[in-house]
Amino acid sequence: MAETDAVVRWRYQPGAQRAPGAPERVASLPGGGGHWTRTLRFGPDGRMYVSVGSTCNVCIEENPRRAALLQFAPDGSGERIFASGLRNTVGFDWDAQGRLWGVDNGADNLGDNFPPEELNRIRDGGFYGWPYAHGDCVPDPRYGTRRPEMVERCIPPAFKITAHSAPLGIVFYQAEQFPQAYRGDAFVTLHGSWNRSAPSGYKVIHIHFSNGQPATMTDFITGFGQGRSAWARPVGIVVGPDGSLFLSDDRAGNIWRIRYTGPSGS
Repeated sequence: MAETDAVVRWRYQPGAQRAPGAPERVASLPGGGGHWTRTLRFGPDGRMYVSVGSTCNVCIEENPRRAALLQFAPDGSGERIFASGLRNTVGFDWDAQGRLWGVDNGADNLGDNFPPEELNRIRDGGFYGWPYAHGDCVPDPRYGTRRPEMVERCIPPAFKITAHSAPLGIVFYQAEQFPQAYRGDAFVTLHGSWNRSAPSGYKVIHIHFSNGQPATMTDFITGFGQGRSAWARPVGIVVGPDGSLFLSDDRAGNIWRIRYTGPSGS
């Protein structure tokens, strides 16, 4: 489990419904700051990946482990920075080809429609712009001129999502419970904006992939309301053993199950 300043683990016995004692600390993480949640996933390579968001909206971090995706061996050893310039990539997942993708939350206070939220193809050693550039590597008005070489290094997003909609979760669908048309595509949760004139997000979107690249975006689950009237806010999303989607919601405190009930073979 990823805490704000550590990765911890418990020895699990199949069938157990409570922790068998105190957790063991596996790895230390930079704690605190404006983005304090951590996401932990194990990749197809067997390595452990942990996303660590920035301490601020836009600033030059003193600690290079912030605004980064860290990679570890399963026992917490061998830590290294896998990718950087990621302001707050809460959600990330691997597609069927083993390629890593992540959704990044862009900076605030640069306008209603800028910067876009990003779907990035995250590569080993890649730099994705923050804090020197945003979106399609547009230089930041304060920091872009300080390190123009970093703007040049910036990898633009593979796909752009509505500004300030706050993507927090992504999962690639490889199961068979949904129709074939969804196979290999991504579902992304949009937690919803807090500082945009017209609210954005508050839904789950479906990103269709064509020839291995994100191509189109459509609404998949809506109706949660928006802004202060929202009665649910999507956060995490996973595919269950039966092919259903499970969606967490931190407004109502629910876990939602989404399954297909139409004709088979569609």
